[in-house]
Amino acid sequence: MGVHQYFKSLNDLEKLIRCPGKFKYQEHNVAAHSFKVTKIAQYLGTVEEHSGTDVDWKALYEKALNHDYPEIFTGDIKTPVKYASSELNTLFREVEQTMTVKFIEAEFPESYQKEYKRRLKEGKDDSIEGQILSVADKVDLLYESFGEIQKRNPEKLFFEMYENSLITIKQFSHLACVQDFINNILTEMLKEPFIPKTELLDITESILNKEL
Repeated sequence: MGVHQYFKSLNDLEKLIRCPGKFKYQEHNVAAHSFKVTKIAQYLGTVEEHSGTDVDWKALYEKALNHDYPEIFTGDIKTPVKYASSELNTLFREVEQTMTVKFIEAEFPESYQKEYKRRLKEGKDDSIEGQILSVADKVDLLYESFGEIQKRNPEKLFFEMYENSLITIKQFSHLACVQDFINNILTEMLKEPFIPKTELLDITESILNKEL
């Protein structure tokens, strides 16, 4: 028992499939998602910094890289279930955090426990780094759903995931990086050739034109 168990558990993140139980042309696991979110957060943080915002890069990288580690204890709960109600989502978060703290206290040397309790706690808070994480997480989910829609996956869930991700991203429109994403990256994404383009364009325009 010890840190060995933590290192060993990192392999398990590769076995945690995102959006379980649904047909997908491309599977995504939690380990890959964490890497992609960190890379996306790095770009978003760069945009924010260039706009004059102070970014704590250590905090941003720690939040992004570790944000889904607690799923090692619960798995990736199906999206419709996890967000069925705010109370249920809060309960899942509480269970994950409780099990994470118990794991840290059981496996990590006491002298390092404080750092790891900070690193592995919920990172989506009101800080600029927490807000960037919230956006980066949804940007990756947007791309996962877009990839399935582009391949003509018949599951309606992926249109819902795309819509919900974009709604969340728009809630952070006060950030320069979100304006950059909407005005440049999202526009470029929608220029790609794919069959169900009209419906996706309608969803996107409806969300972007709606007042918060």
